[in-house]
Amino acid sequence: MTISDHLQEWYGLPAFDFPDAEAQAALPAPESVAWRISVDSYDSEEEWPEAFARFAAAVDTTQVRALIVGSWSEAYDSSPDDVIEALTGAKDRLPRLRGLFLGDITFEECEISWINQGEVTGLLDAFADLEEFGVRGGQGLGFSAVKHERLRSLVVETGGLDAGVVRGIAASDLSALEKLDLWLGTSWYGANADVSDLEPFLSGTRLPRLRHLALRNSEIQDEIAVAVAGAPVVARLEILDLSMGTLGDDGAEALLNGQPMTHLKKLDLHHHFMSEAMVQRLSDALVPAGVELDVSESEADGSGGREDRYTAVAE
Repeated sequence: MTISDHLQEWYGLPAFDFPDAEAQAALPAPESVAWRISVDSYDSEEEWPEAFARFAAAVDTTQVRALIVGSWSEAYDSSPDDVIEALTGAKDRLPRLRGLFLGDITFEECEISWINQGEVTGLLDAFADLEEFGVRGGQGLGFSAVKHERLRSLVVETGGLDAGVVRGIAASDLSALEKLDLWLGTSWYGANADVSDLEPFLSGTRLPRLRHLALRNSEIQDEIAVAVAGAPVVARLEILDLSMGTLGDDGAEALLNGQPMTHLKKLDLHHHFMSEAMVQRLSDALVPAGVELDVSESEADGSGGREDRYTAVAE
């Protein structure tokens, strides 16, 4: 699977593409949409900060609630440092900004594991009232430990996530965080975190308001499932997501033999390598209790070993 479509919404608002310089399109009310600002990935005649300056001149930014940063010029070769600088420099002009996504880039613009990123916590420092933050692309991604009192949702989408980023998030003080969604990826594209790096999330001692935990798109999904099966944090979760990775019968067996999960609203295991018999066992154990169980997109064909498994998103 690749990222073939742009975000359709962010912060609960429909996404709207800010038009290019030649367009004469009517603009919606500033607060009614999540504004996506993009430039051409290849041979762009306008740099992203210039497009943002046009946006700031055309829209009452004091009313903007959500921004989506789409492609910047040559994202496969250039970091978004100037994008981040433009945004942080405009923080006083964006007092109502609550949702921000950095890198809404499809595979046609730049494959996810080719997207160059940078240190992103400056955005959290600049926007103290931000409630939802997402970033796509793991190459060069930095996430230093940060304190933020309002952030409710953090999403990091990668084909390979560096352990330093996982540790930076784990060391952060995010007292309001309710949703954490990490796409861990594969070692082919830089993933090097192990289960021990996830322990701060699983122990339940941090992130006191966490209700939705997604540790997915991982080549060590069985090992993660084993750790999750006994993790104290599970007791207070509503949604547990171990999807998009290499989960097989060993990981699923651990989930069945571990702590009860019948309190969950949803257990998402889609894109998996479990046998039909194991899928049935999970269904028998959880569905009657009211758990929404997603075991769609089975990749198991009865042949091959763990070395033949793959994550849903890689390159």
